[in-house]
Amino acid sequence: MEIFEYAPAPESRSIVTIRPSYDLFIDGEFVAAKSDERIVTVNPADEEPLSEVAAAGEADVDRAFTAARRAFERVWSPMPGAERGKYLFRIARIIQERARELAVLESLDNGKPIKETRDIDLPLVAAHFFYYAGWADKLAHAGFGTRPLGVAAQVIPWNFPLLMLAWKVAPALATGNTVVLKPAETTPLTALAFAEICQEAGLPPGVVNIVTGAGDTGRAVVAHPGADKVAFTGSTDVGREIARAVAGTGKRLTLELGGKGANIVYDDAAIDQAVEGIVSGIFFNQGHVCCAGSRLLVQESIAEELLAKLRARIERLRLGDPLDKNTDIGAVNSAAQLARIRELAAAGEAEGATGWSPACPLPERGYWFRPTVFTGVTQAHRIAREEIFGPVLSVLTFRTPEEAVAKANNTPYGLSAGVWTEKGSLMLWTASRLRAGVVWSNTFNVFDPASPFGGYKESGYGREGGRHGLEAYLG
Repeated sequence: MEIFEYAPAPESRSIVTIRPSYDLFIDGEFVAAKSDERIVTVNPADEEPLSEVAAAGEADVDRAFTAARRAFERVWSPMPGAERGKYLFRIARIIQERARELAVLESLDNGKPIKETRDIDLPLVAAHFFYYAGWADKLAHAGFGTRPLGVAAQVIPWNFPLLMLAWKVAPALATGNTVVLKPAETTPLTALAFAEICQEAGLPPGVVNIVTGAGDTGRAVVAHPGADKVAFTGSTDVGREIARAVAGTGKRLTLELGGKGANIVYDDAAIDQAVEGIVSGIFFNQGHVCCAGSRLLVQESIAEELLAKLRARIERLRLGDPLDKNTDIGAVNSAAQLARIRELAAAGEAEGATGWSPACPLPERGYWFRPTVFTGVTQAHRIAREEIFGPVLSVLTFRTPEEAVAKANNTPYGLSAGVWTEKGSLMLWTASRLRAGVVWSNTFNVFDPASPFGGYKESGYGREGGRHGLEAYLG
């Protein structure tokens, strides 16, 4: 048998122009922050600095809300829905035109493989703006009223920077609200590129305002008295802090928080298909996914066969340069997140679980973690209870459907689950008993702008996407 050597296929960085320094985007312009503090954003694949961005203080946040309020009252809310929709359609088309550039920028800033940003993230970003552009003049038919809330304070995470922006900004604008958005500290660059797109689309000044910074900036955005609505995606701990800050203020709140999704594989499932779904469920975006299938629940009678095939499949994954089109596993986003993954993986070993990883070399620089599978896991183990947010899979077994559902629901989270079976009745029986906002049938990590997404319990409340996503921005 002829053996073919691996040939790298890197995407060119030349399509992206990254400024050495970025200011805040307020009232349609890039403006200097009141503070001289800057935040350096680095490429997690090699730890090289990419740019530096302003750190917005309370005075800067106040300027952003003043601009957003003025735009809401004078321009955006009075504008007919059909006219607002034209701006969203224009933004969507520009995103499509700049998709290659944005995909490269996202991979550089975030560390995820280019084939994910190119083939998944960017098409979905554009699709969300197209979808909500279509709703802008049809709000009377959505069933949630037609009155916008006002100014939306939006805080987004680092795992899907541009996609999470689209999930929040598109429905807010379609319903007549204006926005003050804070991107994650480690991944601000595509949000600032989106600010340029807003300028290119001729969006009225103040409709979208983007303030960069760390946790203090986020707290100032959430706590600002000019916010009528707060939308947050991120960790459960920060979500609790935001819920306490918003309580009693009259602000509307939606939270999309952590998860510990179960992937249930019954003994009649198509095993090869299930293995592909398991790999996608936990190793997509290095496991940096709130709805990742981080707990594999496999029926005892097929556990040995499935795990053998799963290990063989994982050994064929390529870890390395995110800009290489062959890469399956990119870089962990930050040193802090890598330390968190390592700490929980070490806890799994200490508690008696058995970890396995393929023998793949790691680059000398950057933040990297091999895809890892833990067997011998019990529900008492931290790796079965806590969100790891990395490429780490915990495997548990079950004998009966009742036991599978009990184990799947034995978590404080409730964001997602997957069910693998050829029996329609078993699929429906299981899905109806799972306490999860999204249940996938014989697949995993499939999204569509028309489908609502959100969780139960400590995974938050409210829905984003679909007709239901309009409700959060209408009063």
